Amino acid sequence: MISREALETVIKEDLSGLWNALSSEDKRVVLENFTLHNFKRNQIIYAEKETPEFLWCLIKGKVKKYKEGIGGRQQIIRLIRPIQYFGHRAYFANEPYVSGAIAMEASEVGAIPMKVVSELIDRNRQLAWFFIHELSHNLGRSDTKIVNLTQKHIRGRLAEALALLVDNYGYEDDGETLNIYMSREDLANLSNMTTSNAIRTLSAFVNERIIVVDGRRIKILNEANLRKISKFG
Repeated sequence: MISREALETVIKEDLSGLWNALSSEDKRVVLENFTLHNFKRNQIIYAEKETPEFLWCLIKGKVKKYKEGIGGRQQIIRLIRPIQYFGHRAYFANEPYVSGAIAMEASEVGAIPMKVVSELIDRNRQLAWFFIHELSHNLGRSDTKIVNLTQKHIRGRLAEALALLVDNYGYEDDGETLNIYMSREDLANLSNMTTSNAIRTLSAFVNERIIVVDGRRIKILNEANLRKISKFG
């Protein structure tokens, strides 16, 4: 059963609208079937080829969706932020997962059995439209990302990845330091480049006084210029 604190977080921050799509009876069913799971950093939430069973909702923390490529190299295909739902596409497609999900830091994740979700959809057209909207929105973003990763130069791809981190997770209290610490390998996997190219491009951004790098901490000094490179790079 979901805790009161977690429930209040979901209701308050569920900007996507799933909670509002539920009737009073639907909400009761969700609360009875909603369970909380705690994952450590780098712990797998689900893996490729597993059978989808749950609709996942990130309560606290950060999660990346990834796909294994040639030689075991990961391609990060999506970053999850609170409160976002994930892991349901494969169930609707009646197929195993084609990507996996890993906690990027200690994370609290809620889960609702997809069988319960299916029963709710059968009697709630508004909820069905919620998932149609979510899946369509994600497909549109994937199409855009494919074009960007294949046509943009390295500088543009890395700038876009850093801008995405700003949009998803924001800054720390200083208003400059990204509120997420990513390894060079993860940055490379998010930008579709080698780790060595990611390191060189980060160094170039440092020299141009766009960012400051301290280990995994990245401080954005010139966000406007970063987004300009992302758009035209």
